[in-house]
Amino acid sequence: METLSKPQPEISDYQLDEQVGYLLRLVSQRHAGIFQDNISEDLTPTQFTTLIRVAEHGDVSQNHLGRLAAMDIATIKGVVDRLKQKGLLATNPDPNDKRRSIISLTKQGARMIDGLRQDGRIITQETLSPLKPAEQKRLLELLKKIS
Repeated sequence: METLSKPQPEISDYQLDEQVGYLLRLVSQRHAGIFQDNISEDLTPTQFTTLIRVAEHGDVSQNHLGRLAAMDIATIKGVVDRLKQKGLLATNPDPNDKRRSIISLTKQGARMIDGLRQDGRIITQETLSPLKPAEQKRLLELLKKIS
């Protein structure tokens, strides 16, 4: 029995260089290189984010920190564990709920925050440097809208 194949949609107008996922990956790779070149401490982007979020919000449960940092439970646990090993974060049982851990900056971690914020400003500036100031503002608005 002979089957008829379905007509294939026309894809000749598909150009990879015009696809959002491809472009976001290129931008992400460029930004990752800029991050590595400009971060003053031995931190990954997820570790940087975690430290900044704890500095912004103060003592926070690990679960809530994961939400604030846009990381799942397993990822935030690993990041917190590595930052504890570096002496930058501490965990203590929540006095109101012993099942929860409260995450806080250590003195060493707190001393790094101003420098990390300055690194972050430089990283953002360099990442956005090909754009005019109005374009930079608009890009950030659009990224927030789709994230």
